[in-house]
Amino acid sequence: MGSFSIWHWLIVLLVVVLIFGTKKLKNIGTDLGAAVKGFKDGVKTGGEAEPGVPAPPAQQVTQAQRSADQTVDVEAKQKS
Repeated sequence: MGSFSIWHWLIVLLVVVLIFGTKKLKNIGTDLGAAVKGFKDGVKTGGEAEPGVPAPPAQQVTQAQRSADQTVDVEAKQKS
């Protein structure tokens, strides 16, 4: 027991292709490649959308906004 042989991986690959189809797998690969490229460009430029355009300042969150995010709406009912 331990690692899988090449035949195990080929069977897994065949099942994945049968479930998802080649077109969907191609689209997933394209989307993943675009996401990685966008991430690399974002890291390279320091997160700026366009060179030379400064990023908007970060907004401060007040205590009221923090407590509003943690509020839970419930309907109160009286015991019978």
